[in-house]
Amino acid sequence: MSCSCTEYIPAEQGTIIFIGSTTENPFASMTPAIVSRCRVFEFKRLSFDDIRGALVKCLADKRKGLGNYSASVEPAALDHIARVAGGDLRTAYNALELAVLTTPPQADGSITVTLADAEQSIQKKSLAYNEDAFYDYLSAFCKSLRGSDANAALYYAMRLIEGGGDPLTVLRRLIVHSAEDVGMSDPRALVVATSALTAFEKIGYPEGLIPLSEAIIYVCEAPKSNTVVTAMNAAKRDANEVRDDDGVPAYLKDNTFGDKQTKAQSYKYKYPHDYAGGFVEQQYLPDKLKDKIYYVPSDYGYEKTVKEIRKNKGKLK
Repeated sequence: MSCSCTEYIPAEQGTIIFIGSTTENPFASMTPAIVSRCRVFEFKRLSFDDIRGALVKCLADKRKGLGNYSASVEPAALDHIARVAGGDLRTAYNALELAVLTTPPQADGSITVTLADAEQSIQKKSLAYNEDAFYDYLSAFCKSLRGSDANAALYYAMRLIEGGGDPLTVLRRLIVHSAEDVGMSDPRALVVATSALTAFEKIGYPEGLIPLSEAIIYVCEAPKSNTVVTAMNAAKRDANEVRDDDGVPAYLKDNTFGDKQTKAQSYKYKYPHDYAGGFVEQQYLPDKLKDKIYYVPSDYGYEKTVKEIRKNKGKLK
C-alpha cells in the first residue's frame, strides 16, 4: 500500500486537516470509524488518451519532463506505451524515460524512440493486484465456473496466477465448485478437479497449468446441479436442531460392547447383499426423522440415472 498524508494548520484556528491517498480500498483496509468521518473520493484508472497526452507533454516539458533530451517518439511507440501501461501513468512515465535514456543518440544528438525501443522499455504491463482485486477476480472465477463460461473461468484463473496468486488457491476453489455446482450431475468432475491438483503438485508451474485448464473446462462444460449442497445443508440443520442422540435404530447400533438386549436387536439388521440387487427396505434414520428426504436428484446429467436406479429400487418418493 502506498499512502501520503498532508497536515495543514490554519493560523490561530487549531484545525488540523489530513489528506491521504492510498492504492488500497479504504473501506476494507482502514478502520470503519475513521472512514465514516472522511470524505472519500475514488480515482479511476486513466484512459488511453489521458496517458498518451501526458506522455506528449512530458516530452516537451524542459523543467519537469524530458524536453532537454531532444527526443522524439514514433506515434506507434507512444501508442504502445499508453496502451500497455494499463491506466497507470507512473508506469508509462517510467517506460518513456527508460526508452529515452537507453536509446543511443544520432550524430546530431537527437534521440528517436522506435516501437521496438518502446517494447523493450515497458515489456508488458504489471499484472500485480491489491487484496480487493484478488477477491474480485476469485469471485468472478467461481461464478464463471457456476455459469458454465469456460472462456471467462480460464481468463480469471490465469489473471490470478499470472498476477502472483497461488495456483493452489485456484485449484482448491475448482475442487469445491466441482462438488458444489456440478455434484451428482457428473461425479467425474470432482475426480478431474482433484486429479488436476495432484498433477500440479507433481509437475509444478508452468506445465501444471495444462491439467488445471483441462479441469476448468471440464467443470464448466459439465451439467450443473446443487442438490449435494441442498442435501448437506438440510441434514446439517436437522443435526443441529433435532439432535436425536439416542434415536439410532437398535439393529444399526454397534453390538460389540452392547448389552444382551442390544445384541438381540442386532439380529434384526437386514444385510443388503443377502437380497436381490444388493438392496432391501429398512429404516436407517432415527424415528424422529424417518420420513425425511435430504437428497432429491435433479433431471440433469447422471442424476437422471440416479432417479432410474431409485425407481428400480422402489425408493422414489
